[in-house]
Amino acid sequence: MRLIFTLFVLQILIGCNSSTKNTLETPKHTNDLITETSPYLLQHAHNPVNWKPYGQAALQQAKKEKKLIVISIGYAACHWCHVMEHESFEDSTVAAVMNKNFISVKVDREERPDVDQTYINAVQLMTGSAGWPLNVVTLPDGRPVWGGTYFKKNDWINALEQIQEVYNTEPEKLLAYANRLEEGIKSMDLIHLNTNEISFKDFSTAQIITDWSQKFDTKNGGFRGAPKFMMPNNLQFLLRKAVVQNDTQLLNFVTLTLNKMAYGGLYDQIGGGFSRYSTDEKWHVPHFEKMLYDNAQLVSLYSNAFLITKNPLYKEIVEETLNFITTDLTDEEGGFYSSLDADSKDENGNLQEGAFYVFTSEELQAQLKDDFNIFKEYYNVNSYGKWENNHYVLIRKKTDAEIIKEFGLTSEAFQQKKKNWKKTLLTYRNKRHKPRLDDKTLTSWNALMLKGYADAYKAFGNKEYLNAALKNAAFISEKQLQKNGALFHNFKNGKSNINGFLEDYAFTIEAFIDLYQITLDEKWLNLSKKMADYTRVNFFDSEKHMFYFTSKEDPAIVTRSFEYRDNVIPASNSVMAKNLFLLSKYFEETGFDEISHQMLKNVSEEIKQYPSGFSNWLDLLLNFKNGFYEVVVVGEAAPKIVKELNTNYLPNIIIAGSQSEKDGPLFENRFVPGETLIYVCENNTCKLPVTETKIAIKSLNKKE
Repeated sequence: MRLIFTLFVLQILIGCNSSTKNTLETPKHTNDLITETSPYLLQHAHNPVNWKPYGQAALQQAKKEKKLIVISIGYAACHWCHVMEHESFEDSTVAAVMNKNFISVKVDREERPDVDQTYINAVQLMTGSAGWPLNVVTLPDGRPVWGGTYFKKNDWINALEQIQEVYNTEPEKLLAYANRLEEGIKSMDLIHLNTNEISFKDFSTAQIITDWSQKFDTKNGGFRGAPKFMMPNNLQFLLRKAVVQNDTQLLNFVTLTLNKMAYGGLYDQIGGGFSRYSTDEKWHVPHFEKMLYDNAQLVSLYSNAFLITKNPLYKEIVEETLNFITTDLTDEEGGFYSSLDADSKDENGNLQEGAFYVFTSEELQAQLKDDFNIFKEYYNVNSYGKWENNHYVLIRKKTDAEIIKEFGLTSEAFQQKKKNWKKTLLTYRNKRHKPRLDDKTLTSWNALMLKGYADAYKAFGNKEYLNAALKNAAFISEKQLQKNGALFHNFKNGKSNINGFLEDYAFTIEAFIDLYQITLDEKWLNLSKKMADYTRVNFFDSEKHMFYFTSKEDPAIVTRSFEYRDNVIPASNSVMAKNLFLLSKYFEETGFDEISHQMLKNVSEEIKQYPSGFSNWLDLLLNFKNGFYEVVVVGEAAPKIVKELNTNYLPNIIIAGSQSEKDGPLFENRFVPGETLIYVCENNTCKLPVTETKIAIKSLNKKE
């Protein structure tokens, strides 16, 4: 249960009007961020604040000098982080207060998700909500005593001075509060071993979907309210559920959502790719930052939806999004950068959110000339699409067919016009100041993008997608994966220096399993097994049957935590549970299936209360609940058959294949010279082999 603390510290502060009386001589320090590689930290490297990177050195210095610590957390694409930097951290008055009384630590939340989660939990306990920038004051040992998000300059100064006053005069009060808050942090995300007998085959999801559907936005798609996040893993589960149950109404809701997101200003109609979220209910005005992890998951989602619907819009979205990834977020080694900033410089050289992406009507008319009348109807350069300061965010309401009919065009002519518009406006837009690039590489997000390319290859058969996936897999396996199965989390300028978190292992294992299932190269499957074994030794809690977010090799920050609730990215534990389920089909006597089953049992009650936070767990539940099959293809034509299988939406299978005789439980006695046979098996019990893909697929489409 989450504890909501009364922040008596603030009550004390309100009554304190005196300024800080620190008679200690202030040691001279410097801003130490200049040697860091994180673009977010480097953005602050020239602040007058004497920033330190997070680590033992900063904590030891705080203890030595008996100073409180300011921990300020953000990320490179964060708009309000930039605002607070400009208003406060670039200000000499603010810097003087911070430098005199505090050890100031800057954290890139994407580099250190463990630090971020600890202090996010703390601020949620203190205030009921949290976000970025996240600013926390801690004792010299790192235990938090006060925090919040964005602060205006004077509020920030006043709060710091008053907290320092309490620390000078009544430090025991801060110590007592830190002790209580520490207990609260440790009580969050607690996992209890569920020893009850549960039959997942009898676990009904009908009421879960009924209750969840009350939050569906049946007009605009997605979920009610604003801001509006895309939540790809929610939609992946609902898509699968709709197909499994042949639920037309649920499928219509998912495709409505996909269509509306693709039509919205949330999607970059000119350059491809999605922004992080929409500030309104109709997906019109985005928070303009573009994150790798969103686009990676959405490529997978739209690719899977195409397999079901064959909607050409979904193919267009995948193609344009991957073109954006290739152009803007891919390095020479095949790694993927993290994000593009929401802010960019306007024509006056001032940083403005969305300046790179929006247009005036006059600009559009000058560039498109005679085509402007069709363009403005298609993209709503009118009151519907207007944003602010006479600028427009391009948003669609009508289908291509409706526009073609309205203007008496042929389909071929209209598609050519669209290509011309996008080429013209992309060339024009690229003359502007581009958004700042966060060019660090994160293993977990790279693995998500690798999986996106693999899923796109399944759907569309484009060899370039497979090549991109293989190149990224080579980058991860050669640069980030160590001989003992350990991963690094980050990479920049040839340097990896942060040990991997559970998310790095979970997403990389998932991506490598997918890569095996399209290439039949056992290297990727064996590496997945190696990483799974490593996480079992270094992350697994054998009492709770759950994986910690951090390795036992790394020091705990207040406490080691379990990440198990799905969010905009699936929880590392839910992905790990699914991985173990799949690996148990390939590797016998590992105990992986028992661990996966127990992990699902541990969250089974909470699933019913909050399905949107457990959608990836629900996807795993379907593996246990419905028929799940091993499809083994053996013979010279195995790659061809596997490629045919992958052009179908088959979420309830694993694929194994070989062109020759091979040992192992999935292949034993299944090779017949001169033939290519498809074996459909359930729990290693196989039906008679078939030679035609369509016959095999028919036996896999078992409904709930």
